[in-house]
Amino acid sequence: MKVLLLKDPKDKDSGPDPYVKELGLYGFEATLIPVLSFEFVSLESLFEKLSQPDSYGGLVFSSPRALEAIKICLKDNSKNEAWSKSLQQKWNTKPAYVVGKATASLVEEIGLTPQGEKSGNAEKLAEYICSREKPSSSALLFPCGALKREVLPTALREKGIPLESLTVYQTTQHADLQESLSSYFSKQGIPASIVFFSPSGVKFCLQPIQKLLGDFSNQIKFAAIGPTTAEAMEAAGIPVSCSAESPTPQDLAAGIQKALHSQNC
Repeated sequence: MKVLLLKDPKDKDSGPDPYVKELGLYGFEATLIPVLSFEFVSLESLFEKLSQPDSYGGLVFSSPRALEAIKICLKDNSKNEAWSKSLQQKWNTKPAYVVGKATASLVEEIGLTPQGEKSGNAEKLAEYICSREKPSSSALLFPCGALKREVLPTALREKGIPLESLTVYQTTQHADLQESLSSYFSKQGIPASIVFFSPSGVKFCLQPIQKLLGDFSNQIKFAAIGPTTAEAMEAAGIPVSCSAESPTPQDLAAGIQKALHSQNC
């Protein structure tokens, strides 16, 4: 059975995509279609703030893209040198809160130690942070996207924990999305399951997929990587057959297996 994954492939340098690999173990033929493009912004402001670790109580990352922004900054030799010589060590005395495993691994790549990676979503990460931070402490620096949800900032604000947000990337539709979807459906037909990985993916894919599926929509098991995406799907009128218990390849594959082999997930 075929599964369509509406996400970017993992970097080619790091081996096969873990979602494709895990679904393959269940006998599924998974295909990736990139949905989103990202434009990185305010990188000078980002590094300026990273250069002032004494001004902050820690870091918060709810997206791998925020780490990509930092990695772009560190490609500059002088910035990389400053980071390696002192900044990394100073930030390592403070918490680096992360929402999941993918973000955690990127935090480790820049030499920091992640905390909270089992949270899985913004709501649980906010609870984790609130259990560890005191009100009126130094602000946490939160590099984020322009489309960030307000769940985490609101939860911290209600507890009196200061958070300084900085938009470091903007999300747009991938230039090849329409063509890639049309090509997939014409060559491979209707998949058994379609997986959404973000509310933005729901926003950009909804109309073209509905048009391509036509009357076949009710035959598809639509899956979500987590509760936030599931909420966006439901709001758009997409029936959610399965939502992964945590945003990992293992839980997604197990959920899809269950959804496709039973009436209820």
